[in-house]
Amino acid sequence: MKYFVYLIISIQKKRVTSYVGYTSDINKRLILHNTSKGAKFTRGRKWTLIYKKCYKSKSIAMKNEYLLKKNYKKRFELKKKFLNKTL
Repeated sequence: MKYFVYLIISIQKKRVTSYVGYTSDINKRLILHNTSKGAKFTRGRKWTLIYKKCYKSKSIAMKNEYLLKKNYKKRFELKKKFLNKTL
């Protein structure tokens, strides 16, 4: 089974908020976040998927999710790259 590590962002009043997670069904998970049925932190915001990476096992995906959550520099670079493309 495939597992994904993903980064989503929400832009409200010029403030960019990000969230990192892992899942086996990326589309279903994004719908849950956007309908306020995902993680508590993500409720009440409109989320956009800006990064995803596929892994072969759940344990590897969980390890890489943890690493991305703690690596603020990489998260900032991914957000900056996405925002530069859309502007």
